[in-house]
Amino acid sequence: MPADRKLSYLVDNLHTLPDDLAEVGVEILAKAGETEYAVILAREKGMTEKAISVLVGSGDYLWAALIARNAGLPDESGRLYLEGLRYYMENEMYGRAISAATALGLPPDEIEALYLKGIEVESRGMDISRSREMIASAMQSLDLTLIGRDDELSQQVMKALHDEREKRAKEDRDGA
Repeated sequence: MPADRKLSYLVDNLHTLPDDLAEVGVEILAKAGETEYAVILAREKGMTEKAISVLVGSGDYLWAALIARNAGLPDESGRLYLEGLRYYMENEMYGRAISAATALGLPPDEIEALYLKGIEVESRGMDISRSREMIASAMQSLDLTLIGRDDELSQQVMKALHDEREKRAKEDRDGA
């Protein structure tokens, strides 16, 4: 049977697949990048360790740790959160690192440090001048939307936009 037909068969019959085909099915699905289906099949067939293995192989330590915890394996869950924290930090996936750190109960200052590191990493490639242009464009669009409206909130927003433009123009003059 061709690979695409195998995948289609496995997905279509995920909940009714015979037990003797489950392990092979999990492997096929995982190798094809169908991690979610592979994990669902493994869990439905009682192959918790296999489900965890598939998730670790795809770098999803958070889901793997959750499965371990729900399966009554708290030590394994803790190990997976810790391993995931290391993996996510090495791969600069700070949102996930923060989730792992929170699950591990790390102190707030360590979680905040991860958050700040994440902001630093995300800001590396930012072009500040381009960001300012985008903000100016958004402000202009909002201003155009409000023209002709006389309600108090619209007037306050228009005044705030005007004040912000004046402030930016002054900063640009002073900085030049």
